[in-house]
Amino acid sequence: MRRFLGLALLICGLLRPGAGLAADLSRGLAIADPLALRELDLREQRDDGSTHPGFGLRQMLDPESSAPLHNERLFALPSMAALRASLDDEFARYQQDHWGRAPKLFDRDRLAAGTTRFVLAGIVNRMDRGFVAADGCGEIRLIYRPIDDAAGGRRLPMTLNIVLRARGAEPGIACREIARRWLATGEWPDKGADLARRLVAADGPLAPLGPAAIDRIEVNLQIATMPAATGGDFRADYLMQVFRFDAVSQRYQAAPMENQIDRDRLLADRDLGSQFKRWLLQPENVVAFDRGTLIVPETYLARRAIAATPAAFTDSELRPAFGLAGPGPQAPLFSDADIVAALQRAADSGGALQTVRSPAGFARRLNDITCSGCHQTQAIGGFHFPGAEWGGDQATSTVAPGSPHFVGDQLRRRDIVMALRDGRQPDYSRGFTDRPQLRGATALDGTAEMDGWGAACGLADPHGTVDPSFRNWRCAAGLSCQPARGAAAFPIGMCFVGHR
Repeated sequence: MRRFLGLALLICGLLRPGAGLAADLSRGLAIADPLALRELDLREQRDDGSTHPGFGLRQMLDPESSAPLHNERLFALPSMAALRASLDDEFARYQQDHWGRAPKLFDRDRLAAGTTRFVLAGIVNRMDRGFVAADGCGEIRLIYRPIDDAAGGRRLPMTLNIVLRARGAEPGIACREIARRWLATGEWPDKGADLARRLVAADGPLAPLGPAAIDRIEVNLQIATMPAATGGDFRADYLMQVFRFDAVSQRYQAAPMENQIDRDRLLADRDLGSQFKRWLLQPENVVAFDRGTLIVPETYLARRAIAATPAAFTDSELRPAFGLAGPGPQAPLFSDADIVAALQRAADSGGALQTVRSPAGFARRLNDITCSGCHQTQAIGGFHFPGAEWGGDQATSTVAPGSPHFVGDQLRRRDIVMALRDGRQPDYSRGFTDRPQLRGATALDGTAEMDGWGAACGLADPHGTVDPSFRNWRCAAGLSCQPARGAAAFPIGMCFVGHR
């Protein structure tokens, strides 16, 4: 029964908007020009007016060296020893957990080979995360993908993100100025190496950034695939981890993942689970949870996560919030009565709820705020920013900026960066991952990101009632909200042609 649902989700996750719309929405918020990224990585054409060393992985993680940083040497760096050991431990754990189920594992030998290297595949502005960063300026993300030169530059299914503090090494620069510089790039006609040189010029948005601005390293790799021929549906599992630099050991060490709720530990340790429940249901936390700005204390977080693609809405193994709220294999930590009462207390305290208006919406948001939950929703094979390809002497393809979720979120992100530029208080709230938050713009009308074919929609029950949390998730003219087979009980459907 889940085969149709998994296929539908995979198809919808692969749908991308027209290249023109996608590029327009991300202008000034992301760098995805393949030849510009090549120049920023390799810095082959620097001049006196643009002396910045660039953003290749060597410049970021081994800046004192001038030797090429293929992965054999990368993982031999003392600073990367703990990261490599942690990945090895996770592979061993995964093999033990899936013994006898014959998954096809990620090729670790290729990853660590002298012919494999990470290349810069994208740079993304995340100043919309200013509510997380202590200085209020948010983050800039450098996205790297590994390629195997021995296989003609073939990509491995993995990303390594270096997350930078947007203010970089210039503490005196204002968030307003950083936002202005980024938005200005959306009006530049430059491309390729010319764009790269301008981005790192003294007054460019990337000029303040370098190794000193690193906050953490994030890893997302396709640890295994299980073809349908092995029994059941095709499935790909993605290992996700975060590493922070430890000043004492001088190494990147595995760290708690932001809002990655440790579901298994909370269910196993009922005292800890009850503590988490009391904390989350406080009115002020419910309001932040509703708006997508909640930061869960590290006490309740995991240091690793496995996200599966495609993920069935009804499969509790793949959706980490299930079993805490809503259907699950164990008694839920949050009952419907708990949730309804907490939502009412939050509303009575003056917190106008924007997103979560029901137990189903609460469960959806609880999954949605986690790293794995977000990457299971409207991703492209487990990734939200696949990035540009520029292997060889020239770019090998034009890039689609990212997944439907990435593209759909650009309007919200732009609104926040514009508020910072203009000196206004940003609205950091966000909707659910699979339905963009409207901010007065209509650019996404009729697209798969909003209300077009394959978009998520509020599904009516047999009595014609749509869950309050998804009541505004309507379909464009000519489409109707229909259940995906195997998920008819879930209050979210998909916009398809025809009528129920």
